[in-house]
Amino acid sequence: MANEKEKRSLKRTLAHAAGWQVVKRAAKMVPLGGTAVAIVLVGSDIKNKGLFKGVVNSGLDAIPILGLVKNGVEIVRGKDFIPDKVERNNGSKKS
Repeated sequence: MANEKEKRSLKRTLAHAAGWQVVKRAAKMVPLGGTAVAIVLVGSDIKNKGLFKGVVNSGLDAIPILGLVKNGVEIVRGKDFIPDKVERNNGSKKS
């Protein structure tokens, strides 16, 4: 019984995370609202992609028509044009 609850909560967690990604992308696709969302999310883009790539990605998202097209193509492709930075795991732990 506990295993079934764990599976359900894992599925729900994954669905929630995937749903949030779709909502963020859809919000970026609204012309003026998309610009506001891109500005608000610039910090997370920098964290995920690095300073230069994060600023470029957010800048492209902030441009009304270009951001709409870019995010639409990324949704269809299933991956970003500017990929996230690779996490290095060299055995040391960050606190």
